[in-house]
Amino acid sequence: MKNNKYLILRRITQLSILILFIGANWYEWNILKGNYSTAKVLDIFYLSDPYAVLQTFATGFIIGVDVLIGTLIIVLFYGLIGGRAFCSWVCPMNIVTDTANWLRKKFKMYKENVKVPIKRNMRYWILGLGLVLSAIFGVAAFELVSPVAMLHRGLIFGWGVGLAAVFLVFFFDLFVLQNGWCGYVCPIGGFYSLLNKVSIFKIQHDKDKCTNCNKCLIACPEKQVLIHIIGKESRQITGGECTNCGRCIDVCNDDSLKFSINKFKKFTK
Repeated sequence: MKNNKYLILRRITQLSILILFIGANWYEWNILKGNYSTAKVLDIFYLSDPYAVLQTFATGFIIGVDVLIGTLIIVLFYGLIGGRAFCSWVCPMNIVTDTANWLRKKFKMYKENVKVPIKRNMRYWILGLGLVLSAIFGVAAFELVSPVAMLHRGLIFGWGVGLAAVFLVFFFDLFVLQNGWCGYVCPIGGFYSLLNKVSIFKIQHDKDKCTNCNKCLIACPEKQVLIHIIGKESRQITGGECTNCGRCIDVCNDDSLKFSINKFKKFTK
């Protein structure tokens, strides 16, 4: 239980949000209506995904003030508090990709020092491409093909093409590239990475306690944020791609990693 504390908390959060969305559609609950792009909370205010809103803005459509306020709430929350926590604590596709990753490890379907065919910055190119295509075609381009949206619609309204998209991501992570979708492709994660520099909650590394077992590096879906720090420096993990998932904390038997409050010192990579 101790070694899975944050995993259990993440699953409770992710599944609770899904249940609230399903309950709103099936049983008319008024707690969380809508989807992961725009949801109405308690029939009072909206919460809106900034990247989805940017795509809509790029199409030329007029965006309501209530949606813009909901976007601002999300930007402030993740920008100042949660960092990239949406990816590991909220997004339902994280359950799918974590399952693929678990199977890779269970059946030893990975090799050390394998050259990765794509760069992690691909997600930022896809992020920009989504905005460009939205402006050209007049529709929110990524929202049409987003596995997150398809998973949500599939669970509530029944599966169709969306199931194929979810399985495509699953098999991509299972057979092609470990943590491939979240770590290299997804533009939503790319967007939240841009907000993550000044968020309050960060993971802190204590070099004096670290025994260089590298369990954290094996568990981390974004190894580049740890690799130059673990065993070398006592400081916070400030890389924007860190998802604050707590995997590294769960697997660390040295207690050299923990969540801490951002000290707002000068950031270095």
